[in-house]
Amino acid sequence: MDAFWMLLLLLIPVLLWTSSTFAFYFKKCFYVAWMMGLAVLAIPICILKSGGRDIENMRVIRSLVRHVKYFLGLRFEVSGWEHLQTEGPYVIISNHQSSLDVLGLMEILPDRCTMVAKKELVYAGTVGIVCWLGGIVFINRKKTNDAKSVMGDAAKTMLKDQIRLWVFPEGTRNQKGDLLPFKKGAFHLAIQAQAPIIPIVFSSYSNFYLRKEKQFKSGTITLKILPKIETKGMTTDDVSALSDKSYNIMRSVFMEISGSASQSNGPSGH
Repeated sequence: MDAFWMLLLLLIPVLLWTSSTFAFYFKKCFYVAWMMGLAVLAIPICILKSGGRDIENMRVIRSLVRHVKYFLGLRFEVSGWEHLQTEGPYVIISNHQSSLDVLGLMEILPDRCTMVAKKELVYAGTVGIVCWLGGIVFINRKKTNDAKSVMGDAAKTMLKDQIRLWVFPEGTRNQKGDLLPFKKGAFHLAIQAQAPIIPIVFSSYSNFYLRKEKQFKSGTITLKILPKIETKGMTTDDVSALSDKSYNIMRSVFMEISGSASQSNGPSGH
């Protein structure tokens, strides 16, 4: 039995180096398992620190997750930090490519900021519990009226508690080399709260992470934080124009930075 485990330990690095498919599934499984393990660690810390559901628990989650990038061979190049120094509530919007977005989110997550996420996430075991403890706002994407009601309540909470919310306006994960049309929820939220929008763009993952091709290499992700877009004085009549403006700005930046995203010098078989 000892010989078997020794052989397995020797075989894993060889397969990681020579088989892109093995590396893909190994990294994916490791990522999920490690995040669930971190959630187990985070749950009692969050409860002891804040007594339950509290946005301040995002500090704990952020500090625990930031190291995960090193295990996956990922690094981040961030520009525009100054735009997150905006005082008071604001809405962050960003493109959404995969579950790896969480690593970039935690890399730059400002204080008193949490996310808007699909309701299904709350049932994701230990990860769902820690998301709830972190004050994440859950919406039912299949019920438009429920989603609007939740966003309306979120706008009131933003103002009352002076918090920030991170929203993925594409509404689903997308790795097609372009942005999907934006859903309007984030823009209704920002206008109801009369809070500025801060767009953040993640460069394409296609040079290191491809689901269909089963490739997951080391790589660099460029994060560009853009200047805020004010919503003061806007009404619901301005939602479509605000959405279109944000989309056009972010799409232009996505195309620009995705061309310069670099990849590691690992073996071509990876």
